[in-house]
Amino acid sequence: MDAFTSLMTGFASALTLGNLLAALVGCLLGTVVGVLPGLGPSTTVALMIPVAFSMEPEVALIMMLGVYLGSMYGGSLTSILMKVPGEAASVMTAIDGYEMAKKGRAGAALAVSAIGSFIGGTLSIVGLMFLAPSLAKYALMFGPAQYFSLMVAALLFTSVLLGSDMIKGQIAILLGLLIAVIGTDLQTGVSRLTFGQSDLLEGIDIIVILMGIFGVGEVLWFLTHQNETGGKRLSIAGKLWITRDEWRRSWPVIIRSSVLGFLAGILPGSGSSLAGVLGYTVEQRISKDPTKFGKGAIEGVAAPETANNAATGGALIPMLTLGIPGSGTTAVLLVVFMIYGLQPGPRLMTDHADLVWALIASLFISNVLLLMLNLPLIPLFVRILDIPVQYLMPGILVIAAVGAYSLSNNFTDVILLFLFGGLGYLMRRLGIPLIPLILAAILAPKMEQSLRQAIMLSDGDWSTFLTSPISAAFLASGLLVVLFDIISKKRRAKSLVPMAEDD
Repeated sequence: MDAFTSLMTGFASALTLGNLLAALVGCLLGTVVGVLPGLGPSTTVALMIPVAFSMEPEVALIMMLGVYLGSMYGGSLTSILMKVPGEAASVMTAIDGYEMAKKGRAGAALAVSAIGSFIGGTLSIVGLMFLAPSLAKYALMFGPAQYFSLMVAALLFTSVLLGSDMIKGQIAILLGLLIAVIGTDLQTGVSRLTFGQSDLLEGIDIIVILMGIFGVGEVLWFLTHQNETGGKRLSIAGKLWITRDEWRRSWPVIIRSSVLGFLAGILPGSGSSLAGVLGYTVEQRISKDPTKFGKGAIEGVAAPETANNAATGGALIPMLTLGIPGSGTTAVLLVVFMIYGLQPGPRLMTDHADLVWALIASLFISNVLLLMLNLPLIPLFVRILDIPVQYLMPGILVIAAVGAYSLSNNFTDVILLFLFGGLGYLMRRLGIPLIPLILAAILAPKMEQSLRQAIMLSDGDWSTFLTSPISAAFLASGLLVVLFDIISKKRRAKSLVPMAEDD
């Protein structure tokens, strides 16, 4: 009953006029972001950070969470009508969604996408509501050694789960750690990796890194690859609803994908993209007729759209309770919390319980708003695709540059912004995932602090990370994931050798 009582208190706060408007604006903006190829929730929330300085914490966070949820909804529209995912989490939706649209069933595909998104998102918030307080209480037992090992395990998980090459994931983590240590060592006062530049003595603001990697980098990538991803937009044919038979086939898929997406979201670094892939793959494998997938199966739309929305609630759990982002967007949200002097972690649920429960209540409200907005306004959202790219993308660059300069009125931050944009573009060209770099850059200060505290408390005994059962369990889980990835790839390589010899 405590959770329900706290939730009712949260609704009392979230249902104020200002917070409702923030949720509505966030949902609309997020849907637009999802519709526009080349953008994503991480990019948009990062670009909104300078605006957040002028807003109350609760209002700003509710708006940004609305963007997060809305982008999941909006991404399905271009996937279905153009076979161009609005953002990474909608990649799998494009496979069967576009085939349904070509058969004149675009309305049904969009409808099941909205329904699955609503159910998956709502169920994941229920899971967040019950699981987060329990995990926060358990996390209060963590000391410096346990926190350091947890963050190491999270980074190892991220290097394996994101991308097909673990080595590239670890390169991204190393880059993030190197960027994070630029500045002055607070314990010794020694400058690190500043190369004699006084502007770097205070380090690089994480906001500049986020806006550069996600904002400028994404724009550069889209501008150089837009011709490769372009597709012919199909018209919305058929009623914006599904038949009784389609609902009968879809609802078990929605329930299974809700659970799977929620669990995938909890894994650090996996986010909605992995959830969508898992949802689609599982349904294809357990289907009585897997050959229908890829040819316009409604299950192929319901599964990834439900799973990627269910992952949003799951991804917030490690961010709120442990201070470990579960996705790229929650990594940006973590920075926003810290801007307001709020440190996500086990004490956040107790020290700022009113804020946390207001945010959870706002997630329920945003999901309802999105369901009410998405189907009636789909024809309007489609018109957004007619905005000329030559106007949209330069506008994003201007917003990013102004935001970077406004942080400290220093032109060096603008230069760094575009340098990180170039780095983000280069990493994508080389197939190096971006999110491990961001997670490493955000977690590095806390990792360094926890490492030093643990060594000091143990009088320089490094075995403290292994003698603590919790710490040892975290390190072991990270290593097991790495070993499993190495072994599975070796087995896959061996299985391909006989095939090559036969050829």
